[in-house]
Amino acid sequence: MTGVGRWLTEAVPRGRVAAFRTLVYLFVAADLVIFTPWVRTRADVPGELYQPLLVGRLLPLPTPTPLLVHTIFWVLLALALLAATGRAPRALGWPVFLLYLEWMIIAMSYGKVDHDRFGLLVALAVLPTAGAARHGDRTRTEAGGWALRVTQIAVVCTYFLAAWAKLRFGGLEWMTGSVLARAILRRGTDLADLIAGVPYLLIVAQFGIMAFELGSPVVFLLRERWRHLTIGFFYSFHLVTMATITISFAPHLVAMTSFLPLERVRPLHWLRQTLAAPPAPTPSGPTERPAPRPPVQADDGDQDQVVPGRPVVP
Repeated sequence: MTGVGRWLTEAVPRGRVAAFRTLVYLFVAADLVIFTPWVRTRADVPGELYQPLLVGRLLPLPTPTPLLVHTIFWVLLALALLAATGRAPRALGWPVFLLYLEWMIIAMSYGKVDHDRFGLLVALAVLPTAGAARHGDRTRTEAGGWALRVTQIAVVCTYFLAAWAKLRFGGLEWMTGSVLARAILRRGTDLADLIAGVPYLLIVAQFGIMAFELGSPVVFLLRERWRHLTIGFFYSFHLVTMATITISFAPHLVAMTSFLPLERVRPLHWLRQTLAAPPAPTPSGPTERPAPRPPVQADDGDQDQVVPGRPVVP
């Protein structure tokens, strides 16, 4: 196997695959009810307004109807929750991927396309190939390593291709323009208003965003410790983005956990330990001494009464 092949299939602990799989499928369920419930409103939109993406035209996929949209929602929600258990990774994983892909095509075929779901879609496409995996399992798997590596590549491509699109459509003027200023006017927070008041800071930020996105592939060249620190910087970038212009990139952030040692996160193991832990000791305080035992007395018959401190006279 070539060096690239070994890099693509670098073995990882099965517990990491299991944790990543659970996180991804739980997010799909949450996405349906928290982040993209508005997709269900597409069921009531006239069919002539549906302009499918290229993949929707090539397959071709049907025009959304109330029956189609609501069926996808409920079936996908149930299958995603089942897939999060880790059972039947192929039998459940492939339907989840296909249904979520159709859900996203419906969502993005009415004029607006979000690029923060590319990494998540790739993760859903490759997770069924990772095979069985249990939480906490330290044995290593190349199939699981390939699934995580392909997801990592998709995450980095999201950054790099975003920079390419900025340069392609906006040119070098994108970095000196008013992109962030317009974003703050549209959806900025109080923190963003404070930042916007600093002269030239938004221009500096635009140069920084371009450098960050173009340099994102460097993460693959770093040693593990520095790679984790770099991923932490990626997360902090999105934290600032959320705090200033309220864009969360939640699907992308879930896909980016493919870089992290998730096998160390064992919630079920911690729960079992907590339930099996001995009860906490009672608070310490003054203890009561036992009451003194009454003196032993002789029978009222032939023996005299026993008096404490005095010998018994026969």
